[in-house]
Amino acid sequence: MKEIIATQAAPAAIGPYSQGVSARPQGLTITSGQLPIDPATGAFPQGIEAQTRQSLENVRAVLSAAGCTMADVVKTTVFLKDMNDFAAMNGVYATFFPADPPARSAVEVARLPKDALVEIEAIAVR
Repeated sequence: MKEIIATQAAPAAIGPYSQGVSARPQGLTITSGQLPIDPATGAFPQGIEAQTRQSLENVRAVLSAAGCTMADVVKTTVFLKDMNDFAAMNGVYATFFPADPPARSAVEVARLPKDALVEIEAIAVR
């Protein structure tokens, strides 16, 4: 059964998609790509480190609404506007996965929605 995940603790979808979807009873939860939008203000923080932190906080909020934690994440994809930001992004990213980090892909893209510096999506299993 497919369950749509929606929370006010993460930014609302800016298009025809869900913040996340869980497949039950399989225990699979997939987040949409999370931009670094502060759900309280609707604004982006400045810089790659702050934007990475906010994107991951948004991922965490969607997962929490589905009953998951960051420890349940098995795969992430990080979309970067500039691969030169990889080391700074990676430093923040590591704080969200201090032990047994998930598999990950990181790719540079030509442009992200709202001209974000980073967007992150996750797959979790519980």
